[in-house]
Amino acid sequence: MEDSRSRPTSLADLFLTLTALALQGFGGVLAVVQHELVVRKRWLTKEEFVEEWAVAQILPGPNVINLCLMIGSRYFGWRGALAALAGMLCVPTVGVLALAVAYARYGEHPMAIGALRGMGAIAAGLIIAAGLRLAGALKSNPLGVPLCVALGVITFVGIAVLRLPLVYILCGPGALGCVAAYRRLGGR
Repeated sequence: MEDSRSRPTSLADLFLTLTALALQGFGGVLAVVQHELVVRKRWLTKEEFVEEWAVAQILPGPNVINLCLMIGSRYFGWRGALAALAGMLCVPTVGVLALAVAYARYGEHPMAIGALRGMGAIAAGLIIAAGLRLAGALKSNPLGVPLCVALGVITFVGIAVLRLPLVYILCGPGALGCVAAYRRLGGR
């Protein structure tokens, strides 16, 4: 079976792709990143994306920055990591500064308040959609679908319902998932 995966053609390709991705990713970045890197560019398979996204989430710092650093490093070493970081931060930083100035001036306006509420709902929908699209990757997960779903439900209840601090979730269900995966992959 032929590998349909692609790769960035150059540091400039990596930089420009991640700049475009960063400019699309306000609030609902998971859906945008998954679509761009897995579906459109084919730089990662679904399974690779899920694995690398999991690692990116437990590292300190913004998840998408961590993911892009890993991708840049995978294809071009430290130069790729720097190009990925620059692509994710340069142009969006200027945009955020411009938005901060606009918000300082118009943030109390009812239309601005309504727009921000609408963007929050859209971001939530994008994250849910990306999660549903990636659910198929659970079939090949060493933990199996039932345990993955159970850990997901426990995590959701802990964060959304009980409002537990993230450290409790990482040390509880997170540690349980790591130990279970280690054992099922042949560790003792």
